[in-house]
Amino acid sequence: MVNFKEDEALNTLNHSCAHMMAQAVKHLYPNAKFWVGPVVEEGFYYDMDLGDVMLTDEDIAKIEKEMKKVAKSGCKIYRREISKAEALEMFKDDPYKIDLINNMDENTQTISCYDQGDFTDLCRGPHVDNVKLCRYFKLIKHSGAYWKGDAENQVLNRVYGVCFPTQEQLDEHLALLEEAKERDHRKIGKDMQLFMADDLIGRGLPMYLPNGYTIWTELENYIRNKERKLGYLHVMTPCVGTVQLYQTSGHWDHYKENMFPAMEVEGENFVLRPMNCPHHMRIFANRPHSYKELPIRIAEIAHDFRFESSGTLKGIERGRHFCQNDSHIFCTQDQIKSEVKSVCDLIFSTYEDFGITDYRCVLSLRDPADTKKYHQDDAMWNTAEQALRETLTEIGIEFTEEIGEAAFYGPKLDVNVKPAIGNEITLSTCQLDFCLPAKFDLTYTDADSNKQTPVVIHRAILGSLDRFMAYILEETKGNLPLWLAPTQVKVLPVKNDDDELNAYSQKLVDALNDADVRVEFDTRSEKLGYKMREAQIQKVPYLAVLGKNEEADGTVSYRLHGEQGTTTVKFDEFVELIVNEIKTKGRK
Repeated sequence: MVNFKEDEALNTLNHSCAHMMAQAVKHLYPNAKFWVGPVVEEGFYYDMDLGDVMLTDEDIAKIEKEMKKVAKSGCKIYRREISKAEALEMFKDDPYKIDLINNMDENTQTISCYDQGDFTDLCRGPHVDNVKLCRYFKLIKHSGAYWKGDAENQVLNRVYGVCFPTQEQLDEHLALLEEAKERDHRKIGKDMQLFMADDLIGRGLPMYLPNGYTIWTELENYIRNKERKLGYLHVMTPCVGTVQLYQTSGHWDHYKENMFPAMEVEGENFVLRPMNCPHHMRIFANRPHSYKELPIRIAEIAHDFRFESSGTLKGIERGRHFCQNDSHIFCTQDQIKSEVKSVCDLIFSTYEDFGITDYRCVLSLRDPADTKKYHQDDAMWNTAEQALRETLTEIGIEFTEEIGEAAFYGPKLDVNVKPAIGNEITLSTCQLDFCLPAKFDLTYTDADSNKQTPVVIHRAILGSLDRFMAYILEETKGNLPLWLAPTQVKVLPVKNDDDELNAYSQKLVDALNDADVRVEFDTRSEKLGYKMREAQIQKVPYLAVLGKNEEADGTVSYRLHGEQGTTTVKFDEFVELIVNEIKTKGRK
């Protein structure tokens, strides 16, 4: 998906189109007043005050029609530089523009406006030469938005749009938007009844419904079993910690703005934890350790809380509560290479299980000039960055390097996946940390009975289970592999009032239940076609349709999700087919 903000040509074109939209709005609503119309990643928008009018879809269609008239006029766009006094006079009837102008200093910045036909707008620019170049546009959506984002202020109309140099490019982008809409995990989650949000609970705090929690549990069991076989020790720690804990770790200084406010209880200050490393550090410190015990791999499916701004919240992909597939490996410096290799092997074997092939590895380093974001210890950073760089090179991991993307305490390997729609996201990380073990005075006894400080490797394979689920839902459009599907088989008798047929259907349900298959017996008195369409919406992988022939022959006729054809097999063969596909996760 194109990023309009980063593409210079598209940025200019879309900002010009925002002005053309404002001009059309002014034609239709002569008393309209305008706040700002910036270019954002997904196109442009303009905030406007239309008095008592809140725009509807029908109004948007009228604005588009008027925009086409403006574009057809082909009027040129001219830039003028004006004084602050001139600007205040020019926009004296628009309090939103007056607010902008009053915050300008004409001694340090040039104030300019742009004229196009009968419309003039305050703007820095730049713009295209004439409005005709903006003729390939589409208004995408509209909503209400508080002026300056303040709930105490007036609600403005916000209208979003996109603009391209050609009709072909516009059509291609609109097709991608439709595809993105079909893949949006929030839509899929609603259709499949996976999760919900409730303002009374709080924004960014999704709740998993039975179907969604089934998927979540399967993901948890999957990664926990893989970790257990590799010697990880699973723990459970509290969702809160004292402010002092996070002051010790450094999170309070470097991460406080992303944490929920402190709560004072009986003279102690607590915070909802944003990450789990401080808790795991204290678990390691709970007793003495010998070098013979290392590496120690502590793992947890941990509930974390971060105060994300409301504008960034997106279903279960980005919320204020999420669960991390987290682990901290305590090891010697000599064990760094083997442990990082083991983590990378686990990441890539997991990706193979889920069919993830489009990803890239990034070595994320600190920005030495940023003295606020990162723990200040040049020697530590140089050692840690070089150690991780050499380790990745030695074990054959191809990577690029990015400055300024490290954690505040150390460099990390980020594995970024490219979704079918949208920008790449980070799923897995492997971070090398010489900082926190020293902050918590962690030690082990070496072969010479001397105290040494362990190295800690922070790693997440699925990352946030919530984000990973959102990613998988969008990649598959909700057509999950059988082992992950909330309902794996739905049994549908052709007739609801046939006792013998219902008994045969129940026999199949019992056999599948005994084999630990998640099966649903739909006995509702609805027409078969209706029940089959509903199962399609719910993305049930297997529909077992049973009639008198199946009952007489001891067979099962089944239909796969998304297919029209029906296959008939013996009763036991069908059960074995389902069990084997779940066990092998669909691999032949």
